[in-house]
Amino acid sequence: MSVSRLTTDSVTVRVPATSANLGPGFDSMGLALGIVDEIHVRAITGPTQVTVEGHGSGEVPEGEEHLVVQAVRRGLDHLGAPQAGLLMHCRNAIPHGSGLGSSAAAVVAGLIIARGLVGDAAALDDHTILGLATEFEGHPDNAAPALLGGATVAWMGPQGPDAARVEVGDHVAPTVLTPPTPVLTRRARAVLPAHVPHADAAFNAGRAALLVLALQSREDLLLTATEDRLHQQQRIGVMPETLAVVAQLRARGLPAVVSGAGPSVLALAGRDDALMGELQQQGWQVSYPPVAHEGATLVSRDTARA
Repeated sequence: MSVSRLTTDSVTVRVPATSANLGPGFDSMGLALGIVDEIHVRAITGPTQVTVEGHGSGEVPEGEEHLVVQAVRRGLDHLGAPQAGLLMHCRNAIPHGSGLGSSAAAVVAGLIIARGLVGDAAALDDHTILGLATEFEGHPDNAAPALLGGATVAWMGPQGPDAARVEVGDHVAPTVLTPPTPVLTRRARAVLPAHVPHADAAFNAGRAALLVLALQSREDLLLTATEDRLHQQQRIGVMPETLAVVAQLRARGLPAVVSGAGPSVLALAGRDDALMGELQQQGWQVSYPPVAHEGATLVSRDTARA
């Protein structure tokens, strides 16, 4: 491994929220959303200090245990670069524990920060970042769209995780509905069965393939393409309100799915303002973020080192 050095003291990174699975694409498909965290980091000689505004303020660690800091450390170690104290400020717009990829965004942001501090994109390219992010996340479905933007299909290959972008047509107009109570991802995953019927696996494979076409150009196929038999209904015991809202939206013709492991709901197109108003009265937050066609972005690098 070659040894790198820090070539700048200060970087700013922006990274989008993501919605994984999109119904049938369990642990493989994802979509980047225009809900963005911004992290500013300055390398210092003292101990690491983290301040947070927005989601997670007063709740997440403010030192070395912070997930972004851990990802920066992993990226610098991979590069053989020296570690430093970090003065970090996070402006968090992505809700935590809601199925919108906040942890994947934090990890990808930290790795992009490491790339920015060293200033060598080739030494920490997107494929490498996806691999390192998957070490944290366990699967690449959220990390891929957070890194690459747009819609992605991710998979595990002989050389580790990989991903490809799927073009997203203008007909994809997301609605995100977040209930007032979060659900831990590990709890939502724990209820999934270890084995599934062959017929259900075949059903989901067909729907996931159809979803690629529907995202690109076939709005008329979105409702059918977002059908799932592998993971959503199986979670009804830990998020009954979420599954009820998905059913309501789909009954009205909207292609709605559980966002990631939930409990947020994602509708890929269509609007039902009356239902949205009812849900807001029940404490749900409703937003209409655009598709984020750009993934994690290094916004600035300042104060070049000698």
